[in-house]
Amino acid sequence: MNKNRVQFYALYLTRFAAGFGFITLATLLPTYLNVLNPQSGVVVGLFVSGLTAAQSIAVVPLAWGGDRYDKRTVLLGSIVVSIAAYVAFPFVESSWGFIAARALQGVALTGTGLITLALVGELSTADTRANHIGKANSARFAASILGSISAATLYQQYGFDVVFGVIVALLVPALFGVLLFVEPDDTRIEGFPFSDLALNRKLLTLTSFRSQYAVAVTMVRNWVVVYAGLKASQGGLAYAALAVSAVLISEKFTNMLFQPHTGRLSDRYGRALFVFCGGGLYGLVALCIPFSPAIGRTLGLPSMFPILGQLSPAFLPLVGLNALLGIADSFREPASMALFADEGVEGGGVASSFGVRDLVWRPGSILAPILAGILTTGPGIQWVFYFGGAAAISGVLTFLGVLSYSHGTKALTQW
Repeated sequence: MNKNRVQFYALYLTRFAAGFGFITLATLLPTYLNVLNPQSGVVVGLFVSGLTAAQSIAVVPLAWGGDRYDKRTVLLGSIVVSIAAYVAFPFVESSWGFIAARALQGVALTGTGLITLALVGELSTADTRANHIGKANSARFAASILGSISAATLYQQYGFDVVFGVIVALLVPALFGVLLFVEPDDTRIEGFPFSDLALNRKLLTLTSFRSQYAVAVTMVRNWVVVYAGLKASQGGLAYAALAVSAVLISEKFTNMLFQPHTGRLSDRYGRALFVFCGGGLYGLVALCIPFSPAIGRTLGLPSMFPILGQLSPAFLPLVGLNALLGIADSFREPASMALFADEGVEGGGVASSFGVRDLVWRPGSILAPILAGILTTGPGIQWVFYFGGAAAISGVLTFLGVLSYSHGTKALTQW
């Protein structure tokens, strides 16, 4: 078997194992809140923001370390930290203990995410990079689907110990796969690559899109689920947990299915074009989500379903629209990642390039849920999708404008 192919498989397995751990714990977060019963609203917030804060703090040192030293070593260390974090969770007996374990998990997730993508980008040739990144992302989405389905079942049957035992059982083979099959990385970037990459013209052009798109995706992706399960009196569809899971999985499934193919197409026809088309389609579909009840009624769609029971005619349109969001994002994500990898591989530092990509996303992803909450309790939940859709469309139009002005009118198909 081709040596590079084995290295890719080891990195895909790492991506899968890390994604499985993340989604499993996210699914069990409400259970931990019930078990540990924190009394302070600040502490409840830290159950979520502790992870995000640790990830934000870890980005720069881990990306710098990956470019300055051997990426394989940094990745192995990140997997070991992951294993330590998930081994620690069953022993957590207090809210602060849980927050500490979540912070450790956040550092590990940043390391495994950044460095696996950096190695995939570095091992790929320019004309296969988005395809391989798409495959790595597909592994993560597959983990999200399996993890969200299995987490609650495993917990109900066996408790926390078995849940985290399964995560560790996935991470250990990933550790040995990287150790045995991924070759040491001899690329060394001197200095502090972030300072150069922050002024990189291509990355600045991508940032003009990504900073706005972060708001769109964070609002829409999270609030589709909220919309499906929220009480009707608050503007939601009041679906039970199983129906909400079906809505959630539809986006992840299509994203997983399409990313390798759309990545390969963007390698062939131009990455910027796929970023523009994927982002624009995402915004247009987001604007349609509040109309899912009207679509269902107009088409005369059923409201009774096997296993799921009585829902409403909005169910199938909502599942379909969320699946379309996954397809739209599958056009955008591998192409966008490959553009960041291209700049890093050409000398700026591929891990640091992905680090810049991560940092640009953070402000929007932190502020968007707050804004979405204000819109939900104020003018209505439909305005979350109107605002999110508008942010995506504004992002792609800004991207097109900056791209054309800075790099010429043909850059959309030449990048």
